[in-house]
Amino acid sequence: MSVRAKLVDAGYAAGWRLVRTLPEPVARRLFLAGAELAARRPGAGVRQLRRNLARVVPTATAAELDDLVLRGLRSYARYWCEAFRLPSTDHRALYREVDPSVRGKENLDAALAAGRGAIVVLPHSGNWDAAGVWLVGHSGPFTTVVERLRPEALYRRFVAYRESLGFEILPSSGGPVPPAMTLARRLRRNQVVCLVADRDLSATGVEVTFFGERTRMPAGPAHLAARTGAALLPARSLFAGERGYDIEIHPPVAVPGRDRAAVAEATQAVADVFAADIARRPEDWHMLQRLWLADLPPARGRASAERSEAAR
Repeated sequence: MSVRAKLVDAGYAAGWRLVRTLPEPVARRLFLAGAELAARRPGAGVRQLRRNLARVVPTATAAELDDLVLRGLRSYARYWCEAFRLPSTDHRALYREVDPSVRGKENLDAALAAGRGAIVVLPHSGNWDAAGVWLVGHSGPFTTVVERLRPEALYRRFVAYRESLGFEILPSSGGPVPPAMTLARRLRRNQVVCLVADRDLSATGVEVTFFGERTRMPAGPAHLAARTGAALLPARSLFAGERGYDIEIHPPVAVPGRDRAAVAEATQAVADVFAADIARRPEDWHMLQRLWLADLPPARGRASAERSEAAR
């Protein structure tokens, strides 16, 4: 492991230990101070967040966008503060706290009653780990896929963290079998799969229109639904005020067949639900990476266009 990788891993480890020992109000103030500093001295991620939010709220003035970015960074800081504290949180108490804010439970219950499993998909918004703790409390452990972070020690730390919350974690690459095979097995056992699905990490996803521009989103959720018959359930995970949550499981998105066109149609429908939810509270969408094709390097943009042309 390189010196830089060791420092990154040590920094996260120290953060987890320190934040759990601090009184909650002190920890929150510390993270909010970090958000304020990031807004005053914007790095590449913050600048990309601004470009992304400008697509979500295209009518915003420069001053309004400044304010939105600051609120977005505060929201992101809240996520990390809560994430660092979650391992020492009483998960049953958190479930009872979150449960009244969850709407659409009947959509998940109906999917499991049908016996073919449920695929819950959501964007990078709010606190998806707290939403996951609620999901474990409501319907039992679920399976998800995470990016294989570098350094490996940091990846293992995040896996251990999320496994401590009751999640089964599969790596996006480098596992003993492709994650799609394991996910399909879980769904055929009538279990729940939960996937964050607003950004295509493989560069082989489906092109969709998102806030009026073209981007790619993972084809995997719709493809799994087509293969297994599991319900494809978009979900919302937002914050409500300084302490609360706004979570909803939407009705299932239809996947009208198993071919590429059907998968693309369902993925676009999921993107439309994501867009409507993100527009409700844009500051809770924690997308500090390049997402739209117009922002990607030319080579990736050309490859995407060639795939789209070949699919026609």
